[in-house]
Amino acid sequence: MDPALLRERELFKKRALSTPAVEKRKTTSESASHKKKKTKGDKESSSGSRHSTESTNGSFNIKTSSGYKFGCLAKIVNYMKTRHQNGDTHFLTIDEILDETKLLDIGIKQKQWLITEALVNNPKIEVRDATYGFKPKYNLKDKKALLRLLDKHDQLGLGGVLLDDVEEGLPNSAKAIKALGDQIIFVTRPDKKKILFYNDKHCQFAVDEEFQKLWRSVPVDSIDDEKIEEYLKKQGISSMQETGPKKVLHVQKKKKQGGQRKRQLVHNNHLAGVLEDYTDGVPGKK
Repeated sequence: MDPALLRERELFKKRALSTPAVEKRKTTSESASHKKKKTKGDKESSSGSRHSTESTNGSFNIKTSSGYKFGCLAKIVNYMKTRHQNGDTHFLTIDEILDETKLLDIGIKQKQWLITEALVNNPKIEVRDATYGFKPKYNLKDKKALLRLLDKHDQLGLGGVLLDDVEEGLPNSAKAIKALGDQIIFVTRPDKKKILFYNDKHCQFAVDEEFQKLWRSVPVDSIDDEKIEEYLKKQGISSMQETGPKKVLHVQKKKKQGGQRKRQLVHNNHLAGVLEDYTDGVPGKK
């Protein structure tokens, strides 16, 4: 290497070692403002974390409210009813129910509430060995079971069966009812609800025309439902009450009598000549 360059290099090193390096320090005002900003940011982050924790575990969390719990219960019962009507009558575990109803995000407390209280005490849910199924009013497997039920009601004088109860308990009820045809009779109540009756074809016989005339000649316009029911009870016949709409009794309130009573005028005729008239003032005074 060129000796001149080597000399310049050595001189540069000496100058560099002899020159002190001064580090610029922050002023007290800058450091104080930086500390304030840092403290404010820490407080905001801690309050945000505390707020999120309270919103997760607090009483105002939507997943812990009673409305949310009963909403989940209603969704489960409706789902169990629908699958029963579609023919899926096998029982499910709680995890299978939550999976099929898309309620896997509920908390442990809500799940425990469903297992120990809600599903066990629900009248529309049946529990078997920690599995759950829908419990209809009439558990009907097929159209033959429906026909036997209607026949039983007819023999015992219990009347018909509501179509809503049949649709609830009989899988694919519309198809089964259509297949039965004229073996059942539909009757529509005044409240538009339909009732199914058993059509006993053994009772279909010709009635003599003279007997029909005698039957129609009996007047029943003056007899109300209560008198008819009373007569049936005396004859040992029970009337069909469960299938009909409930009667609402209108109680008429008694009208209150006015507080003012009519005053009775008493004429003192026997004191005529004794009493004096003061309408024009006291006698003897002007």
